[in-house]
Amino acid sequence: MISNLAYDCDVIIIGAGPAGATAATILAEEYGKKVIVLEKEHFPRYHVGESLIPHCWDTLDRIGMTDRLNEHGFQVKQSVQFVNPDGELSAPFYFSKHTDHPRAKTWQVDRETFDTMMMGRAREAGAEVREGVKVVEFLEEQGAVIGVVAEKLSGERFELRAPITMDASGRDALFQRKKKWRKRDPKLNKIAIWTLYQGAKRDPGIDEGATTVAYVNGKGWFWNIPLKDDIVSTGIVADRDYLYRDTRDLAEIYHREIKENKWIEEHLSEGKQIGEYWVTGEYSYRAENCAADGLLLIGDAFAFLDPVFSSGVYLALTTGSMGADAAAAALNQKDTSAGQFTDYGTRVCQGIEWMRKLVYAFYDENFSFKDVVTNYAEVRHALTDCLIGDLMDRDYSELFERVGEFAVLPEELPYGKTTASQ
Repeated sequence: MISNLAYDCDVIIIGAGPAGATAATILAEEYGKKVIVLEKEHFPRYHVGESLIPHCWDTLDRIGMTDRLNEHGFQVKQSVQFVNPDGELSAPFYFSKHTDHPRAKTWQVDRETFDTMMMGRAREAGAEVREGVKVVEFLEEQGAVIGVVAEKLSGERFELRAPITMDASGRDALFQRKKKWRKRDPKLNKIAIWTLYQGAKRDPGIDEGATTVAYVNGKGWFWNIPLKDDIVSTGIVADRDYLYRDTRDLAEIYHREIKENKWIEEHLSEGKQIGEYWVTGEYSYRAENCAADGLLLIGDAFAFLDPVFSSGVYLALTTGSMGADAAAAALNQKDTSAGQFTDYGTRVCQGIEWMRKLVYAFYDENFSFKDVVTNYAEVRHALTDCLIGDLMDRDYSELFERVGEFAVLPEELPYGKTTASQ
């Protein structure tokens, strides 16, 4: 840690999304740190990633958000279901059958509202959040990050200094791109095209809020996520060459693919498409390092896996929470060098690797979860724990020995566990 610098605060956080807001809330409220959050946009703003898996509850409860989410009236999610291309529905997986815990009921959220609530919580906790402020450069001295250069909407630039900067800039991944740390997953090279529907068909009763994964003839899959106000988020995920085989027109591609799954076609036929069509591609990546001297990566600015098991917001919340603890410990020890964050990187990457193995299995045409649990009933509970996000500080070695008999699983990536002194 560099001494004799005039710092403006204890921690600068780039980005006020779920990762940044979580870290800001914990650092300000639990640890009494002075936190400044810089957010380039003005909330509310649209963002994809609406489905919260059960273990999101743990971090949300830590920062006092669970009661607020219940009170707001978000669509309650109690299950996940899978549908084959012919429209045949599997038995829904109900979280309450696996765990007797409040997390058995989670939420489908519109991110405009959810993220705004999270940012408001950070402000309430004592963090200073500045919207409409874009970070354009990192300040470095003696090989360490000591702050940032930021720009207001007016174009005026200013500097902020802190012993720790946390990059929660999402897919912008500012520091990761600056250092050319981005490492793409060697096989998860899918793209997603998605949009919103209003008035689409919903399943009755407890299944109304279920996340549905609907297969497309071995080529990809649809998500169907019911939101409040009779809105559904729906998207297709597949290889780029498959989706772009005839055209690059997003609406044309999307409506062509709807016909490839009878359940999706039936449910959307009762609704009306609203808003625009979005696309994102080659989204599976991880930073080469999780930290540098004076800097820590959290959320999508560190890594993103794949949307199939809705792990994105979970990893944002979890790395925000774990990152806040690591940053507070470093500050209290007056040592914010990269080595302070090695344990953080190791634990997070191990959790990501467990889920990554499940994602690879999902995309293996010869794999089914039913085959695993039919042949090895003893791993059913562990498989479910992994799917609902109980990823950190768990050992799933036995589970994946069994899964590996039915699918080709990847070798663990070395990226992200290490830290780098610049």
